[in-house]
Amino acid sequence: MSERTGFVNRVRMSDSCSSTLDLASLYGRQRRVLAWVFGINVVTFAIMVAGSVLSGSSALLSGTLDNLGDALTYALSLAVVGASAHAKARVALVKGLLILGAALVVAGQIVWRLTDLHAPEASTMSAAAVLNLIANAVCLKLLSPHRHDDINMSSSWECSRNDVIEGVAVIGAAAAVWMLASPWPDLLVAVVLLAIFLRSAIRVLGSAWREFNPLDAVG
Repeated sequence: MSERTGFVNRVRMSDSCSSTLDLASLYGRQRRVLAWVFGINVVTFAIMVAGSVLSGSSALLSGTLDNLGDALTYALSLAVVGASAHAKARVALVKGLLILGAALVVAGQIVWRLTDLHAPEASTMSAAAVLNLIANAVCLKLLSPHRHDDINMSSSWECSRNDVIEGVAVIGAAAAVWMLASPWPDLLVAVVLLAIFLRSAIRVLGSAWREFNPLDAVG
């Protein structure tokens, strides 16, 4: 083997080692971020359960279900960090179905509320919603640097962005309920969140489908 050939091989090995180390570092950062957002969502879910039960808010219930779905989503995401694209696509499919399931539960609760209209407790609703928004904003900030890493982190970011939108909307609903002493702002925001969940579910499921069927994405 010539000296030049040996040098080229050493460069290639060096590049390969650097690439492996870079990937290991990236996966390590992804795991840490997902572990943090998983823990935050578990704690927030407990707060939101108490808040939705005590206040009787449909909008807050949507946030509660969303936090539960997100906690499961982040656990799944954590499990497939560094896995194959096919495995990540399967998890993205599960995430989309979780978001869709949350949307269907919220839809059912809205229909039930229409048969028994009453204004939720605005102060309890507001307190839970503010805590939820703060927690979701922290999660979004943690995930944002990784939103373009792969489908796993992209779908996690999508869930977190929905949470922030939901948090702002629920706070607005609580303020309107307090000012108007009416259940309609709460129900209206719940309907808007339902539409956001459905749109997000379609997007995540579509991304997963394209990973399973790359030829469809090209066509």
